[in-house]
Amino acid sequence: MEEQHVIGEGVVLDTRPASFLTRGLAFTIDVLVLVVLFIIVANLPIDSIFLSQFSDAFAILAVVFALVILPATVETLTRGRSLGKYAMGIQIIRDDGGPVGSRQAFIRALVGVGELWLTSGVVAIGSAVLNNKGKRLGDFLAGTYAVRVRVPKTPPVNLAPPSHLVNWITNAEIGKLPDGLALSARQFLARSATMHPGSRQSTGEEYMRQLSQYVAPAPPVPVHPEDYIVSVIAERARREASLESQRLDRASHVRERLERLPVGISNPEN
Repeated sequence: MEEQHVIGEGVVLDTRPASFLTRGLAFTIDVLVLVVLFIIVANLPIDSIFLSQFSDAFAILAVVFALVILPATVETLTRGRSLGKYAMGIQIIRDDGGPVGSRQAFIRALVGVGELWLTSGVVAIGSAVLNNKGKRLGDFLAGTYAVRVRVPKTPPVNLAPPSHLVNWITNAEIGKLPDGLALSARQFLARSATMHPGSRQSTGEEYMRQLSQYVAPAPPVPVHPEDYIVSVIAERARREASLESQRLDRASHVRERLERLPVGISNPEN
């Protein structure tokens, strides 16, 4: 069952809870990784006298590190994806659709010691079976759940001004747009089709307001925000491409003249 969450900047996120089998396989992969790491550490040339003196403390620290600190750190740094989750194509997200943080990752790892390891996964299985999102107890306490990760195909952005705005934008004065503003406006155009309608409209109006500070005169007729944005971004790209082409032509012309210099005349650029 798919749901929709409106997350940062009004992007609509389609989520489908990961199946119990998929989560189980991801967990199995993570366990195998821990086993390999344990074997590697166990074979390190560590002083046996040191281990004998601090064996109990070392064992406790190793267990805490392997079962709590390591998985929480990995999940935080990867925004909810361990090696097993990468392999199975799933990710842990918050109930509101946002990425997990250190607090959620720590809660999941800490509770996981009891429901996954001490009970051999029986508690986690029972919890996952009884709810439609496959949540284990750690997910309930952290406010998270596992979803299938699908990379949506981003439709190509048609950077061409609408016909009724071509004459206006071609003759308009466009100041030096901040690179960050131009990039974010272009990204907005790429993802606008996936945005919540209300957020799409308000975000488009905000970009139009910011861009209008660098463009004069204003359009002769009222325009849709996205038509305005694509016109400005497309014309900016056209003008920059034209300037770059002229620069290359001048550089090529200079090189040709230098190559025709008589022998013995030094290159003025040296």
